[in-house]
Amino acid sequence: MGRQVVIDSILHGLRQPEYVHVLLNPVPVYGLLVSWIGLIIAFFLKSRRAQIATLGLVFICALSAWPVYEFGQQAYDRVLSMTDEAGEQWLDEHQDRGEDLIWIFYALAVLSAAAIVVPIKWPKSSVPLLITVIVLGAVTLGAGGYIAYAGGKVRHREFRNEPPPPKRSEREH
Repeated sequence: MGRQVVIDSILHGLRQPEYVHVLLNPVPVYGLLVSWIGLIIAFFLKSRRAQIATLGLVFICALSAWPVYEFGQQAYDRVLSMTDEAGEQWLDEHQDRGEDLIWIFYALAVLSAAAIVVPIKWPKSSVPLLITVIVLGAVTLGAGGYIAYAGGKVRHREFRNEPPPPKRSEREH
């Protein structure tokens, strides 16, 4: 009976977009960081096999931003109903940052896939593509941290060591 309760609880959580968002959101940040470090090591080792493996991991982690983004969009109203006023402002900022920067993750996923496939036909493209993936990976990690910074303040008052940003409409005027 206890095992069934645990299974039912897990299945219930997986039907909640806010839970799935929180469950997956470390992948495009921490997963990408570990993959990116591996790619740098593979680059210096000059091992094409290691480069392909780590490019595959970078691809998966960058592409994982898509379900994180989608589940975050689906969860917006539910999370909004659970937060205080400052949390609402951080939630809006988190959403705005995600909407503005999601394309960087997609670009990294496409570039990583290209860095795996293109050198099959043009071997000399391998190093420039790897360097480009490493640079874009660093930018993407920065974007992920920037998005996550606001997201961490939505429900965690203990992390709010600064006032929430003004609403986007107030900043645009």
